[in-house]
Amino acid sequence: MATYLKKGKIAEEIKQDDDKVSEIVRTTIRDIEDQGDKAIRELSEKFDDWSPESFRLTQEQIEEICSKIPQQTIEDIEFAQNNIRQFAEEQLKSMNDIEVETMPGVILGHKNIPVNSVGCYVPGGRYPMVASAHMSVLTAKVAGVKRVIACTPPINGEIPAATVYAMHQAGADEIYILGGIQAMAGMAIGTETIDSVDMIVGPGNAFVAETKRQLYGRVGIDLLAGPTETLVVADETSEPEMIATDILGQGEHGPTSPGALITTSKKIADETVEEIERQLKVLPTADVARVSWEDYGKIILVKDEQEALEEADRLAYEHVEILTKNPDFFLENLTNYGCLFLGPETNVAYGDKVIGTNHTLPTKGAAKYTGGLWVGKFLKTVTYQKITSEEQSAYIGEYAARLCQLENFAGHAEQALLRTRKYENNK
Repeated sequence: MATYLKKGKIAEEIKQDDDKVSEIVRTTIRDIEDQGDKAIRELSEKFDDWSPESFRLTQEQIEEICSKIPQQTIEDIEFAQNNIRQFAEEQLKSMNDIEVETMPGVILGHKNIPVNSVGCYVPGGRYPMVASAHMSVLTAKVAGVKRVIACTPPINGEIPAATVYAMHQAGADEIYILGGIQAMAGMAIGTETIDSVDMIVGPGNAFVAETKRQLYGRVGIDLLAGPTETLVVADETSEPEMIATDILGQGEHGPTSPGALITTSKKIADETVEEIERQLKVLPTADVARVSWEDYGKIILVKDEQEALEEADRLAYEHVEILTKNPDFFLENLTNYGCLFLGPETNVAYGDKVIGTNHTLPTKGAAKYTGGLWVGKFLKTVTYQKITSEEQSAYIGEYAARLCQLENFAGHAEQALLRTRKYENNK
């Protein structure tokens, strides 16, 4: 039986925190609905000390910003975007329109149609998440979305130049320097100066995630991507230094970012705890990473790989890193995860920034029923049908009428019976 050597916050404490966030978001959305741009500007002034003449960058501003980007940054962003574009294009190729004749004269099919407009949120603040521009804007454009707008907050009263460059290179049609709840709600609801979109996507803090949750239905969303989660599954062959580095490296995202270790070795568990404490003394972002580890960190001791698999599936974490002698066992058998990182040669940071898979992934157990953001999220798979034979219409109508009557749908049945009467002489 699995043994918890360390537990994070209890569920009730987490729920109380979530309830506070939910009420703040609900009130803010209502203000934006009622006051539009006025509310957007007041919120931007309050939280970001940012109130430009226009939140949307002009083409001239974008060109000026892009002209000042260092060459190394240009090359690095190009490398990452090439990888992400290539993988997204291969994913798109796997999604085919179909049309099949299920019986003579009866044709059914489906088409994959891109969403018309999408709003992409690229987090900023302490960490300007340039990579989120690639993951959302670029992927939407590969899918064929006609209008893609992008929002990112200012940083210390300045426009985040590298992020704007990445958005532009990814294909954003409109770029806004706007953050938080006001950005997500502004894109979804629309204001006097922001035309609303059909779908909003992108990662963010608890407030951004809750905004998406409350707006879902009014617009589509990718998924509820909350605080980053990282799970390392390790055995006696793993290295505690690597485990600690990879957990803390994601814990720096925010003070509510869970990090967990499932291991078959008590020795590895103990040495990892020691290594975490050592690294927290020197890690520049230890002020955040320490809180995330102390409040949300978990260590679970298991007897073997099978029990590790069961515990990992139960947690259903966003990022799952496998540091065992047989990583393919988990590739073949694990079912609940956002993205899997197999072996010590790779790590979550590669997936977050550059390798080509998407970093907007399910959290809070959502990996039990969904994957992360990918090109398919921007496509609507819609069906159609047509019957080219009057004889077949009459034939199917007989079955349809009886089945409708079975459910007491008289009007439904009449739709079928009308055609049966009309075409029965052609049977």
